Amino acid sequence: LPCLSLPSSMHLIQVDSVQRWMEDLKLMTDCECMCILQSKPISIEKDEQNELILSSQYSTCDNLQLLLKRAWIISTELTRIAQKLEKNRWQRVHSMTVRVNCHVRSMINEYNTFTRNSSEEMHQFEKLLIDKCSEFTAFTERCIQTEDEQILKSMKSCINETLTTVAQYFGQLIELVLTHEAQNLLRQIELSDSVYITESAISSLFSLTQEGAHLCRIIAKEGGVVALFKICRQDCFRCLYPQTLRTLASICCVEEGMHQLEKVDGILCLADILTDNTHSEATHAEAAAVIAQITSPHLTFTQHLSSFLENMEEIVTALVKLCQEASSGEVFLLASAALANITFFDTMACEILLQLNAMKILLAACSDKHIVDTPYSRDQVVTILANMSVLDQCASEIIQGNGVQLLMEMLFERSSSGNSAEVAACERVQQKSAVTLARLSRDPEVADAAVKLSCIPRLIKLCRSPTERNNSDSVLVACLAALRRLAVMSPDGLEDSDFQQLVKPRLVDSFLLCTNMEESFV
Repeated sequence: LPCLSLPSSMHLIQVDSVQRWMEDLKLMTDCECMCILQSKPISIEKDEQNELILSSQYSTCDNLQLLLKRAWIISTELTRIAQKLEKNRWQRVHSMTVRVNCHVRSMINEYNTFTRNSSEEMHQFEKLLIDKCSEFTAFTERCIQTEDEQILKSMKSCINETLTTVAQYFGQLIELVLTHEAQNLLRQIELSDSVYITESAISSLFSLTQEGAHLCRIIAKEGGVVALFKICRQDCFRCLYPQTLRTLASICCVEEGMHQLEKVDGILCLADILTDNTHSEATHAEAAAVIAQITSPHLTFTQHLSSFLENMEEIVTALVKLCQEASSGEVFLLASAALANITFFDTMACEILLQLNAMKILLAACSDKHIVDTPYSRDQVVTILANMSVLDQCASEIIQGNGVQLLMEMLFERSSSGNSAEVAACERVQQKSAVTLARLSRDPEVADAAVKLSCIPRLIKLCRSPTERNNSDSVLVACLAALRRLAVMSPDGLEDSDFQQLVKPRLVDSFLLCTNMEESFV
């Protein structure tokens, strides 16, 4: 198949297929109308704007969404043409080529109705793409007019080459369009003193960031992070801080965004916002979300963390305070997620948390079901506990805060919805609570409390019953490790068969035994 160099941003949220069809139907209908009329606009008056151009009815944000949807349809059609071409389905190839031709013309017409200052380079690509699509259609039309296998075979390579060129021109045009729109929005943000105009531009920019990493890279390269942090340093735009920070968090999922953040001392700005008590809780929460994003352990680029360490103590202090004073589960989740990520890359963060009585605050929050109300929040809390448990002083804090009881409860974490993301969060909670127990049980007092709370039978159940751990191998390994640590401290708590199978052998042998167990075996 030809390589279709299309932007990776062209994705749509997974929705029901009928709903998708209903959304696309209007676009497809316009396409067929234009196909019949050879792309001539329908209008009564010569100067009347074509009513079939949907973008005239929408705002800039809606126009961009319409453009992306049309682009997604075109990219899908090009992929399908390549597939049909491989199977020599010439009639289908031609009908789909005609449809792509119409979609391309519709997309360009729609875009030009709401863009008045497109570049010469963009117009050149539009002409190249339209000409190549016409050539493509002519090629495929000739193919359906002959049945000579030799002619078809010789034309197939030309069609493949033309298809590849169409895809390349299309991808380059979309790249130019998206870059142009990002530039326009950023220009509005930088030049406008109006809160309303700036808010609208930031809202449109945020919508673009939700279309994927490719668009975030474009925005970052065009100076999006610089422009947004400029907003966050102006008091006259305070009401826009939450929205601005939310957009920044999205852009900073890519390396280009991180580089920009480093250049403008973004971490210092975030620290100032978090430590300024005059800001709203919503602003603090969104600043915490940016911190959570830039400290994510999944990111492979960490150059920005050197400047983060310089401001870490005041950031951690502010985040702990935000956890303690959170008025909702969402605010607590954002603050605790930031803290959880921070504990991964520097042990000094755990020491700071210990000094701030963070353990007590987090354990108290877990008893409030309105604040720690989802497996996702409990995942963040137990991550912090697991990373702090490497410190010897942690054991006494856990005992005082009734933390062993909480860890025991987390071993029973189950998804109520069956949602895959929630199930995965529940597995992480079980795994990390077992890891925390294993680490803390080196302290006899913690081990004794765990035994009294019947942690050993629960760990055995998780090891022997795959459904209890949702067939998770990571949960099994953590439970075996915790069980072995508790068995050392309290060998009387195990039956002989459990000891022989789960404790005495090498961990890998016990692991293999448990993974091969059938449910009826228990």
